[in-house]
Amino acid sequence: MTTPAETPRTATAGAATSPTPAADPTVAALRGAGLRVTAPRRAVLAWLAEHPHSTADAIGVAVRAELGAVSTQAVYDVLAACVDAGLVRRIEPAGHPARFERRVADNHHHLVCRSCGAAVDVDCTIGPAPCLEPVDTHGFAVDEAEVVFWGLCPDCQDPSHSAHHEEDRDEQGEQDPEAAEQAKPARESAQATA
Repeated sequence: MTTPAETPRTATAGAATSPTPAADPTVAALRGAGLRVTAPRRAVLAWLAEHPHSTADAIGVAVRAELGAVSTQAVYDVLAACVDAGLVRRIEPAGHPARFERRVADNHHHLVCRSCGAAVDVDCTIGPAPCLEPVDTHGFAVDEAEVVFWGLCPDCQDPSHSAHHEEDRDEQGEQDPEAAEQAKPARESAQATA
């Protein structure tokens, strides 16, 4: 009888417990875009896959919680490289921090809360890209229409939740309560290890 220490590890057994880099979709995406595979790039893409519409600050907190010391500039550099490569989309709702998402292969729009800045995807309003046509193109070849719908999210419509948003902003020292909420688990983890 062999003990667990003597049992040889097979590739199949190892693959079942943790994905190999070749099987990791973030690795495939980076390589497919011609980008080097680095730990910060993998962490950013993995975070955005689970947390669309994140701000750079929220992404930075999460990446640092996973990898340790990663500079804010490194996070911005990763985001810029991924946007340039078409792996990440940057959206910039007026009056709110830029947000990033992995959904790039379609012509969708966004609904943004005027109060807290929460953003959600809205499928294209009419047909295929660019889905809307200007009355006069002024000679431009229009290939995309970016529409931002504005309103109040369900939480901000409820007066009892508005106070909660203000408390989050004050407690986290951030303008963006969604980023604060997304970053909270990473921040708590980092505080627990300190």
